[in-house]
Amino acid sequence: MTVAAMTNVHALATRPHVATAPRAKLAVPGSKAAIHDPRWPRVAAQLASLRGAGRHAVRIVDADCGAGSLLLHAARHARALGFTAIECRGIDGSPALIGRARAAAARCVDPAIGLSFDLTDMIAALEAEQDFPADLVLWHGSPADHQRPEALAAVRAAGQVTIADHEPAAEQVAT
Repeated sequence: MTVAAMTNVHALATRPHVATAPRAKLAVPGSKAAIHDPRWPRVAAQLASLRGAGRHAVRIVDADCGAGSLLLHAARHARALGFTAIECRGIDGSPALIGRARAAAARCVDPAIGLSFDLTDMIAALEAEQDFPADLVLWHGSPADHQRPEALAAVRAAGQVTIADHEPAAEQVAT
């Protein structure tokens, strides 16, 4: 083999490394669960109503939020409707579910959306909300919770509109 036939591999051109931004995820974490939640149509309608009334900011509290699927979906839906300031608070008593909700919230990087998930007693947290009631309170409350007057009072006083799973239509409160 001649010297001319040998190739110096160190002299070969290399492809420059191009850093690429991670692809934006189009799916909303938990969005399938949120869309199938029986409260979702009322949540979407209430957000559209607030936006239609000219509101640019919205505050949503989700009592008994679980892993936060519905609250996260509502926040992103509010942003898509054109809200420019969205404050969301999830409340639950399960450390595992709050951990999952916080992890999902950490992936939401929209500066218009503020998310907090608190591991606390639902009634105490809702009573603290009474000073500055939310626009919308989501409640997963069980039928047994609906028999507890202190739970009902705390939920109703925490926001302008309450949307719950197990409620007759007359129980939905709008003030």
